[in-house]
Amino acid sequence: MSDSENVTPREPGLDKRQLVKLAIEVGPLIAFLIAYLKTEIITATVVLIISTLLSLVASRVFLDRIATMPIVTAVLVTVFGGLTVWLQDPSFIKMKPTVLYVFFAAILAGGLFWDKLFIKFLFGEAFSLTEVGWKKLTVRWALFFLVLAALNEVIWRNFSEQAWVNFKVFGFLPLTMAFAVAQIGLIKRHDSSNKPS
Repeated sequence: MSDSENVTPREPGLDKRQLVKLAIEVGPLIAFLIAYLKTEIITATVVLIISTLLSLVASRVFLDRIATMPIVTAVLVTVFGGLTVWLQDPSFIKMKPTVLYVFFAAILAGGLFWDKLFIKFLFGEAFSLTEVGWKKLTVRWALFFLVLAALNEVIWRNFSEQAWVNFKVFGFLPLTMAFAVAQIGLIKRHDSSNKPS
C-alpha cells in the first residue's frame, strides 16, 4: 500500500520542529526562574531580556522565521525589563504581562471591528475554519487575554513576589495551552474543509 508512506508525517504529537519551537518559547521563562532562584528579580530581569532576544535569534536560525507574537513580546520585555533594571523597580516587569495581554486582546478586537481576522493570519496554516468560526475564535481569544491580564494584575498587586514569579512561569503557559485545547470543539464544528463545496 503506497498510501502508508504518507501516514507518518500526519501522526498526532509533537514533531521535531514543534519541540524546537516550544523550547525556544519556554527557554527565557526557565532562564528567568533559575536566575530568580539564585539571585533576585532585577538580575533575573536582565537574564530574561537577554534570553528573550536570544530566542529570536534561535527562532531565525532553527525555524527560518520569527513570528509576530515573539517579536511583540521581546519588545515589551526589553522596554519593561529595561525600566525595571534602570529604575531598580520590579513593578515594571510585573506589569509587562498585563500590557502584553491587553495589547493582544485589543489587536484581536480591533481586527474584528475592522473585519480583519488577525487570528486567521496566526493560525490559518494550522486549520481551516468558516468565517463564523474565525470570528468566534477571535472573540474567545480576546476575552481570554483580558482574563490573563486581570489575573496578572490581581497576583502581582496582592501576592508575594515569589508567588508572581511562580505564576508567570508555571501559570500562564499551562492556562493558555488548556484554553487552546478547549477550543477543539469549536474548531471541529466550524471546520470549513468538512463543508460541502
